[in-house]
Amino acid sequence: MPRELKISVGQYSDKGRKETNQDFHGVLIPEEPLLSLKGIAIVLADGISSSSVSRVASESAVKGFLTDYYCTSESWSVRTSAQRVLEATNSWLHSQTRRSQYSYDKDRGYVCTLSAMVLKSTTGHIFHVGDSRIYRLSGNSLEQLTNDHRVVISSEQSYLGRALGVNPQVEIDHLTFRIEKGDTFVLVTDGIYEYVGDRVIARAINDSAADLDQAAKAIVEMAFDLGSTDNLTVQIVRVDEVPDGGASEVFAQPHELPLPPLLEARAVFDGYRIVRELHGSSRSHIYLAVDIETDAVVTIKIPSIDLRDDPAYLKRFMMEEWVARRIDSPHVLKPCLLQRKRNFLYVATEYIEGQTLTQWMIDNPKPSLETVRGIVEQIAKGLRAFHRKEMLHQDIRPDNIMIDATGTVKIIDFGSTKITGVVEAEPSGMRNDILGTQQYTAPEYFLGEPATMRSDLFSLGVITYQMLTGKLPYGAQIANARTRSQFNKLVYRPASHGDRELPQWIDGTLEKAVHPNPNKRYDSFSELLFDLRHPNANYLSTSSTPLIERNPLLFWKSTTVVLALAVIVLLAIQHGVHW
Repeated sequence: MPRELKISVGQYSDKGRKETNQDFHGVLIPEEPLLSLKGIAIVLADGISSSSVSRVASESAVKGFLTDYYCTSESWSVRTSAQRVLEATNSWLHSQTRRSQYSYDKDRGYVCTLSAMVLKSTTGHIFHVGDSRIYRLSGNSLEQLTNDHRVVISSEQSYLGRALGVNPQVEIDHLTFRIEKGDTFVLVTDGIYEYVGDRVIARAINDSAADLDQAAKAIVEMAFDLGSTDNLTVQIVRVDEVPDGGASEVFAQPHELPLPPLLEARAVFDGYRIVRELHGSSRSHIYLAVDIETDAVVTIKIPSIDLRDDPAYLKRFMMEEWVARRIDSPHVLKPCLLQRKRNFLYVATEYIEGQTLTQWMIDNPKPSLETVRGIVEQIAKGLRAFHRKEMLHQDIRPDNIMIDATGTVKIIDFGSTKITGVVEAEPSGMRNDILGTQQYTAPEYFLGEPATMRSDLFSLGVITYQMLTGKLPYGAQIANARTRSQFNKLVYRPASHGDRELPQWIDGTLEKAVHPNPNKRYDSFSELLFDLRHPNANYLSTSSTPLIERNPLLFWKSTTVVLALAVIVLLAIQHGVHW
C-alpha cells in the first residue's frame, strides 16, 4: 500500500491574564479521498485586544476555513481554494462590523489575524495575514516562515497593518515549500513569541518530542511565568509520513474492478443491453446501449484491449468520469448517474445523436464564416467550464468534439485532462507525458514549458483554421518541430490565400490564436471570439504584409538569388569590357 500523509499534533491555548481567550485554533485531518485531494489544514487566529467581539471573528475565521476549504472544488489548487475562502471570510467579517455599532471604529469591530498551513502531498502552503507566526523547527532553533504585518511607530506604540475584517479586500501572504518526514512546524500568537525565545521553544519541543501536547502546554506556561499579558496559544505539527503515490490513486483504483470483455450487440452487460459498437480504437471501445431499468439510451466506454496492462492509462481512464462529474456545461459530455453497483471498469455517459466535428468537416467542406463562428463559440464555452475548475482539456481536436442533431456542440473524451489540484498532489519527479494529438498540441508541451489556458486556445485556433480552409495553419512543418528555434521558424500559411474568400482581419485573428509563442496569443477566449466577429484595426491594413514578416525564409532565399544574379551580371559586364 502506498504511504499517505501522516502528522502528529500538539496544541494548547489559555486566556492568560486576560478575562477571555480571543485566540482560536484548529486542525482538520480528513479521510481519503480528501486527504490526498485537499490535504491537512492547521489554522490559528488571534482576535485584537481592543475589540470585545474579536473572539467571534477569530472563531468564525478558523471554523470557516476548516469547513469551507474542504467544500471547494477538488480540482482547484490549494492557493485558489484557500484564498477564495479567506476572501469570503474577510468580506463577511467586514460586513458584520459595518452593520454593528462599531461601523466607524474598526479597532472595536470583527477583526482578527490568521495564519493557516495546508500540507498536501509533499508540499506545504502557508496563508498569512497579521502578526501571529509560523516557524519551522531547525535543530535547536526556529526559522520564521511568516512576516509580521505590524507597523511600529515607537518602542511603545504599534498597530496591525493587515488583518481579516479591516477592509473590504485583504492581501494574503502565500508561501509554498517542500515538506519531508520529520519536519516540525510551530504556530504561535504574539503572547508567546514576545516573551519566550526561539531557542527556548525549540528546546521544549525537542525535550517533549513524544508528547507534543505537553510541549505546547509547557511553552504556554513559560510565557505566562515570564509575564505575558496576552492570550497564549501554541500549535506544534510534526510530519510523520509523506505520500509516495499520486492523488489519482485515491479515486481511480482500477485493480478493484475487473476489466470488461469486448462487448457484442444484444449482450446484457451490468444492467445495460448493448445495441452496437459506435467506435473502436487503440484508446477505447465505445458502444451504444440501453439501460434495462429506465430505457435510457446511453454510451458505454470500456478500456482499450491494447492498453490494459498500462496502470497509468487505466488511471486516466477512470479520471474521465471524475472530471465529467465536476463540470456542468451544456457543451461538455455528461456522465450518467450511478444508480446501482458497478461490477466492471467502464464509463457510462449520455448518448449524443450526431457526428464528430471531423465528419462534419467532411460533410461541410466550405462552411460559412457565421457557421464556424457559432461552433467555435460553443467549444469556447465548454473549455471555459474546464478552466473555471482549473482544468486544461489538453486534447481538443475534431474527433473529441460532437455536434448533435440540434447543432449543439459538446466536448468529449477527458483522458488527457490536466487537473491542477491533482497535479499538486503528485509526488515530485513524476512524468508529464504529452497526451494530446500532435497537430493540435501547443508548442509549449513539446518544449517542457507550463501549459496554460492559452494552450487549449491554440488547439481551438487550429480547429477554427481547419474548418475554414480544410488545412492546418503550419501544414506538416509542426510535426518535426521540437525545439524553440524550430518552432520560431514555422511559417503561418494565410487562410485567405487559398480558395476561400476570407476577410484579411480574420486571417490576423487566426494567426494570433495559433502563434507558436503562448505570450503572443490571445489572453482569453473572449478576445478571440470578439475578433472573430469584429474587425480588429490591427489587421485592417490594406497594404500587404511584407514578405520578410510573412515568410522570412522565402525572403532571404529570394534576396540571395537576386544578389547572385546581380554578381553574374556585373561579372559579365566586366568580362565584356576586357574582351
